[in-house]
Amino acid sequence: FGSTMFNENVKQIKKLSKMLKSGIVRIIGFVLTMFVSILSLEGTLTSGVDGLTIKVLKTVSSTIIPVVGKALSDSVDTVLGATAVIKNAVGIVGIIVIIAICIIPIVRLLIIMVTYYMGAAICEPLADSKIIALLQQMGDTFKIMLAVLCTLSVMLIIGTTLVVKISN
Repeated sequence: FGSTMFNENVKQIKKLSKMLKSGIVRIIGFVLTMFVSILSLEGTLTSGVDGLTIKVLKTVSSTIIPVVGKALSDSVDTVLGATAVIKNAVGIVGIIVIIAICIIPIVRLLIIMVTYYMGAAICEPLADSKIIALLQQMGDTFKIMLAVLCTLSVMLIIGTTLVVKISN
């Protein structure tokens, strides 16, 4: 009787585990989609408004200031172009630094996940099926953690890229 009850509880826990895994994966996908959508929309709107503001400023400066206005307007173009080049260079370096920071924990989690899967594969002919199932579940857990970490890293890179784009 006790063995049958234990097996039923294990089956219920497996179903709960599968439901939680699929729920987490769906939530990660939804959050990533919403994050990219909102930042892209905000970046597009902000860039358009900033571009319009600069055009109005150049037109007003060339019209209101009679002699120096045109030269001032042209120098604004030069300064904006130079700052855009500097901003893009800093943005690229920033993204490389973010990738360098994020890659270390990703590699660590990947090694731990592979270790659990390799342990399950090596122990399969020697150990009880419960231990193998435990090692497989631990590997699956680290796989989900790896997916969360990769998603957050991608969100950080996308966010940085859009901030660099917005400040154009």
